[in-house]
Amino acid sequence: MTHGAFHVPTPINEPVKAYGPGSPEKKSLKAELARMTAEPVDVPVIVGGEEIRTGDTEPIACPHDHSKKLGQVHRAKKEHIAKALEAADKAKKEWARLPWEERASVFLRVGELLATTWRDKLNASTMLGQSKTAHQAEIDSACETIDFMRFNVHYAERLYGEQPQSAPGMWNRMEHRPLDGFVVAISPFNFTSIAANLPTAPAMVGNTVVWKPASTSILSNYWLMKLYQAAGLPAGVINFVPSSGANLGDVAFSDRRLAGVHFTGSTGVFNGIWSTIGQNVSRYGQYPRLVGETGGKDFVFVHASAEPRAVAVALVRGAFEYQGQKCSAASRGYVPKSLWPKVCDEMGAILAQVKVGDVTDFTNFMGAVIDKKSYTSLKSFIDGAKQSKDARIVFGGECDDSKGWFIQPTVIEALDPKYTTMCTELFGPVLTLHVYDDARFAETLELCATTSDYALTGAIFADDRFAVRQAYEALRFAAGNFYVNDKPTGAVVGQQPFGGSRASGTNDKAGSILNLLRWISPRAVKETFVPPTDWRYPFLGES
Repeated sequence: MTHGAFHVPTPINEPVKAYGPGSPEKKSLKAELARMTAEPVDVPVIVGGEEIRTGDTEPIACPHDHSKKLGQVHRAKKEHIAKALEAADKAKKEWARLPWEERASVFLRVGELLATTWRDKLNASTMLGQSKTAHQAEIDSACETIDFMRFNVHYAERLYGEQPQSAPGMWNRMEHRPLDGFVVAISPFNFTSIAANLPTAPAMVGNTVVWKPASTSILSNYWLMKLYQAAGLPAGVINFVPSSGANLGDVAFSDRRLAGVHFTGSTGVFNGIWSTIGQNVSRYGQYPRLVGETGGKDFVFVHASAEPRAVAVALVRGAFEYQGQKCSAASRGYVPKSLWPKVCDEMGAILAQVKVGDVTDFTNFMGAVIDKKSYTSLKSFIDGAKQSKDARIVFGGECDDSKGWFIQPTVIEALDPKYTTMCTELFGPVLTLHVYDDARFAETLELCATTSDYALTGAIFADDRFAVRQAYEALRFAAGNFYVNDKPTGAVVGQQPFGGSRASGTNDKAGSILNLLRWISPRAVKETFVPPTDWRYPFLGES
């Protein structure tokens, strides 16, 4: 047993590499892209440290090039998921008993390996498998993942230091125990860093995890799992089970040891998980913790005092970086009539320079949408806008699936502020704008606040401080992350804790101490140094 009040290194956000012309990082990343393209992988299920090849395989696709196969993944069957639950249960006792600083060291090492020798591998796999540009991969699979590792162990230290007061003659302590059972992590395709955070945040505070990655982000998520192993994560602490959601749910959500679910994905899927767990609640040994970040219909609201060029840049970046496939992407906007011509001209000038294509060509600003299902859905909304009397296509609208799932950045003007693409989450490079009368600023704020069931991110653009404050109040519950004169994307760990409410999730704020609180079960301990020996209290005496 070691003794000491240990402190983890003070976390700082990982600097973003620029990948500029002729830079060492660009040369190194291109070499890794070439190597990874030439060497397809055979991705197994990993349970209790054992690699299992089930024979039930699926190809790992490349969204921007149908002809390019990056490997194959073995899908876990129900018996493998059951085995993962047992592995998590077996690993739990020793992992939870390990001093917190030893657990922290594993994840600090994950961050340092990723910042150095593993950076290209995670960035390249994210680019190829999820069609992210070098910049989008860098800020996600490298920097944000590193930040989660460094900041979350710092938050764990703070959490363990949270202790109660003690009165004379006693000592009160708080033990921050892990949950009593296993945690299921279900991650999305769009952020490698989220796939990293969902299983590791519970694990840092002593939980063991069964992790189901998204089927469309297998390549990068597999290398995350290999990174954890390289950093010394003990077998069974995190178990990697690529599988169908139905198989996972049938096994894990009926097991009495289920302690929690850490989820990012669609609102509909999370609603289904919540319903299933609610129906099974009498089976469990405790009430499972449900933490979910789900959908968004994120807004940019523009006041007449805003600067048109800044608005245009925010709309293009906010709506079209990573093909609009961010939970926080700008999906709807409200622009005053007085500013619309200038904003429209500025957007047009920018979009005329935006290139869409293979992300290994570093001159492209956008890649492909994630798969055929997404492409087909987005195309149907674009085709609908072309035919509708309530909307018109301002920019873009072209779709091409001959080589990859490519959709040009598309801007729709909604003549009806409740037009379908103003309300429905699309998750692609489609931005819908409504042009409002300047005099109806307050009414349009109310419209913005009530149009969507979601409440994830949003932004106000205004130089008029009274307008900023008015929007701040009117949109108070419309966004869990609110931006003033900035795009509604790009939350940074430790700076803008991320999450929303309403249909956007449980708002447990990834990237802050608030999220770690959900993965502990505190025990209060009172020790009395000299116990009383007389049962009587003074009030019993009358003289």
